[in-house]
Amino acid sequence: MLTLFIQQVLNGLLDGVYYLLIALGLSLIFSLGGIVNLAHGAFYAIGAYLTIVLAPHIGFGGAIIASPVLVALLGIVIERGLFQRFYRSDPILSLLLTFGLAMVAEQTLRMIFGAPPLSFSIPPELRGQIFIGDFIYSRYRALLLLIAAACVIGLWFLLQRTAFGRVVRAGVQNPDMVGALGISLQPYMMAIAGIGIGLAGLAGVLLAPIYSIHPAMGQEIITPAFVVVVIGGLGSFWGVVVAAIMVGLVKGITIGLGFTQWSTAVIYLMMLLVLLFRPRGLFGERIQRFE
Repeated sequence: MLTLFIQQVLNGLLDGVYYLLIALGLSLIFSLGGIVNLAHGAFYAIGAYLTIVLAPHIGFGGAIIASPVLVALLGIVIERGLFQRFYRSDPILSLLLTFGLAMVAEQTLRMIFGAPPLSFSIPPELRGQIFIGDFIYSRYRALLLLIAAACVIGLWFLLQRTAFGRVVRAGVQNPDMVGALGISLQPYMMAIAGIGIGLAGLAGVLLAPIYSIHPAMGQEIITPAFVVVVIGGLGSFWGVVVAAIMVGLVKGITIGLGFTQWSTAVIYLMMLLVLLFRPRGLFGERIQRFE
């Protein structure tokens, strides 16, 4: 029973990991550009479908690299063509825009690939189990946790230890001041959109062998990802990371205790409690232009 409980907790943590890959992009794009990107889940779905298209030709390893890059490039095109028009507008306008974009993306996937769910098998070289005493865990799921950890560390280094990251953090807090220094935020916004949307595409690639791939899969993940952003707090990198881990662990523990039917509801209960006692989120920063 203890082994099964630990497995459920780790599976819940895996859910938190792919919430994290989606939520980091959501948080960055909103913090810097003020865009409420409801289409973010659609890019996750596009990444999964690209895996099906590309893997037979370049292998799953090639798809892990190519699919997020293609999704990121698509995100940059959309940022240049659509998002940049709404950076100084009311966030409700970007919400309506991205909601429509999400619907267009979903219907386009449905027309191209059909409505029935598709499946993608774990590559043979990544199959198998990890044995630690009596504990058994999927080798592929363990690999996903390692890849997600590498993404978090790499993004943290980019934002905290580079000149690019310093400009981005300053732009989040006070874009007018950055502009007064003669620094244009447009290329930084473009890069952040590419990185954030590319992470969503990466999540789609990594989860393609585990979950069924269907046109509405983006809708299923976008709400929990927003919950993670709300719990962690706007503008806080580590807030989103901690919130994703918390959400995953709580979900896994709930399932491990036998309350599977409550595993989703408990996430929203967490968000409600955070909003009641800490409206900015657990680690939310004060952002002047949103005050």
